[in-house]
Amino acid sequence: MKIAVPVTSTNQVDEHFGHCEFYSIFTISEKNEIAHINTIPSLQGCGCKSNIAGVLAADGVTIMLAGGIGGGAINVLYNSGIEVIRGCSGDAQEVVKSYISGEIADSGVSCHQHEANHNGSGAHQCSH
Repeated sequence: MKIAVPVTSTNQVDEHFGHCEFYSIFTISEKNEIAHINTIPSLQGCGCKSNIAGVLAADGVTIMLAGGIGGGAINVLYNSGIEVIRGCSGDAQEVVKSYISGEIADSGVSCHQHEANHNGSGAHQCSH
């Protein structure tokens, strides 16, 4: 299993998925332990990071542990076969350990403020 986490430069779960600096990709062993961590830079582009879904899916990621994330990003990830667990915070490695121990569930809360573009029109700016 592979789990992706949007992170800051200090390896904290980024509170805003669309603004993250990096993604840490955790490979989980058959013993439910972290076997490997790979960090990749966040690609620039659409605020919902639609361009990252295919990259993560191609790498075998099936879970995204995120802090705040909008519905557009959730849909793009879901359509790429990646389940999103919202409401995560803190040190990324500790969050992953808590998740694989069954201690974290989806908060059910999406960032609605990120659904509007910066000029306030409410129109989503992606072409997907």
